[in-house]
Amino acid sequence: MIITSPTNPTVRHAQALLTQHRTRKKSGQTVIEGVHLLDAYVKQGLTVNKLLVSQSAASHHEVLPLLSHAEHKDMIVIADTLYKQIRTLGDGIDMMAIVDIPDLDLVNIQADCLILDGLQDTGNIGTLLRTASAVGIQSVITTPHTAHLWSPKVLRAGMGAHFSLSIYEHITTDEILQKVQTPFYATSSHTDTVIYDHDLTQPIAWVLGHEGQGVSDDFLKHATPIALPQPGGQESLNVSIAGSVCFYEMLRQRRYPR
Repeated sequence: MIITSPTNPTVRHAQALLTQHRTRKKSGQTVIEGVHLLDAYVKQGLTVNKLLVSQSAASHHEVLPLLSHAEHKDMIVIADTLYKQIRTLGDGIDMMAIVDIPDLDLVNIQADCLILDGLQDTGNIGTLLRTASAVGIQSVITTPHTAHLWSPKVLRAGMGAHFSLSIYEHITTDEILQKVQTPFYATSSHTDTVIYDHDLTQPIAWVLGHEGQGVSDDFLKHATPIALPQPGGQESLNVSIAGSVCFYEMLRQRRYPR
């Protein structure tokens, strides 16, 4: 059966999840859009709740392998015109999935981790998640004023990195300071000690702050400040670039020690 009505409960729920943080928070669910992101999701052995596919995409060769990851009762085919009304991606292979958001309690962490302290830009967050995952960081923690990491926009920017990470969202600074057992390092414009003068071979908790205000004082009081050299004279680097530089200097020191 082809769904043509926008009042269909699954269609309405998917549209609300795509556009409303309140709905995502209340239901504990979000939406993954596009076959490539969905493929990354199922390759991690994760389970979808509902699959929604447009009528024209239902027989596409990239869609067919993904249909096996949902029970028949959990898949609906939507008329193309209706699908276009609810999607947030542009033209492509029209497929999305409703999935449950992992609900993790912060545990004691003694390995590398990334702490996002008030970041708001979805592109910056996605880049940091991708780079953290690439260098082997497995845990990401956010403070209460950070953007929601499981929003569809951040999921797209992360390009599948979410699914290989343990993500702990909206954790208070006090709890982070209590549970994270590794030394804190924070990028800062108020130090002259550049990153290359630090030994980064031991586990580190990287703290990256709001795009305009930087890392909060609560973290800076407990962190080692790190400066990134800028001989060209710029005032500061984009936070996702700064974080990526830090992660790869850490990786360089561990794999290619001086």
